[in-house]
Amino acid sequence: MSDSAFTPRVFSGIKPSGGLTLGNYLGAIKRWVDMQGPDFETIYCVVDLHAITVWQDPADLKRSTHEVAAAMLASGIDPDKSVLFNQSQVPGHAELGWLFNCVARVGWMNRMTQFKDKAGKNTEKVSLGLYAYPSLMAADILLYHATHVPVGEDQKQHVELTRDIAAKFNHDYGVEFFPITTPVIEGPAMRVMNLRDGAKKMSKSGESDMERINMLDDADTIAKKFKKARTDPEGLPSEVDGLKDRPEARNLVDIYAGLADTTTEAVLGEFGGAGWGTFKPALADLAVEKLAPISTEMKRLLDAPDEIDALLAKGAEKAETIAEPILERTFEIMGFVRSRR
Repeated sequence: MSDSAFTPRVFSGIKPSGGLTLGNYLGAIKRWVDMQGPDFETIYCVVDLHAITVWQDPADLKRSTHEVAAAMLASGIDPDKSVLFNQSQVPGHAELGWLFNCVARVGWMNRMTQFKDKAGKNTEKVSLGLYAYPSLMAADILLYHATHVPVGEDQKQHVELTRDIAAKFNHDYGVEFFPITTPVIEGPAMRVMNLRDGAKKMSKSGESDMERINMLDDADTIAKKFKKARTDPEGLPSEVDGLKDRPEARNLVDIYAGLADTTTEAVLGEFGGAGWGTFKPALADLAVEKLAPISTEMKRLLDAPDEIDALLAKGAEKAETIAEPILERTFEIMGFVRSRR
């Protein structure tokens, strides 16, 4: 099977660690919604197995899984257009993850910067799963022969590892079985920053709730946070170069562009020369228009967890239909006979 024979297929996922923000929406979920259509088969996953690389309270993990699924559904992920499920319901992820542990090299894992960031100085005390989870991430992608993965810049390294694992497997076994997956990194507001400090990424764990837009914030809260967002004394420039060394200004303009499905240049073309007293209320109105209906639908879904579970279970069945032949062929290539009982 050559690369040209692979079905154009997108895979991506979010870890259910609680507290989704505008950064998750603009940097991931909105892009996934936009990729639904005739160009790709789209597969989206709540990657709950990744969450347990650090200890999780089971009840919190279940709640967080529902929250991520609710956010995807409320934002426009359509179970009739995409496959939507949670990772732990498809055993092939763990199975292929182990096989890829035996393909990936320790040196590759040692270069993973996210492990170093998360483990800090406690590398001897963290779980083996935290160290090895990039090979599980590769399995998530390649279990479906995904050809494209929409990611943020901070996840590009993991897709590069996926490409390395696919290439080594193909070389070692003399096949062209796994695609060399392409990372898709594009668009404004790919990295949404803190509303009080434009040098810091928007995070659920920030000190103040005013630093972030939560996906469950209501309309009044969304408007209040944008109107109180930190800016600088200068007005909006007419050219992008005018945002240089102005992180808070750049962040708000990029957020507007992301919500409006336009470019930073187009936003400045409309608002260049205006003051923040004009721009921030316009941004607040746009954010309420786009985000408040999502928040409302998320809350409805979270009050109906059985509805979420039913949709995830149906999606898992669809996912297994795609994954099983790929996994069985992987076992066969490696010399195993795989029997599901």
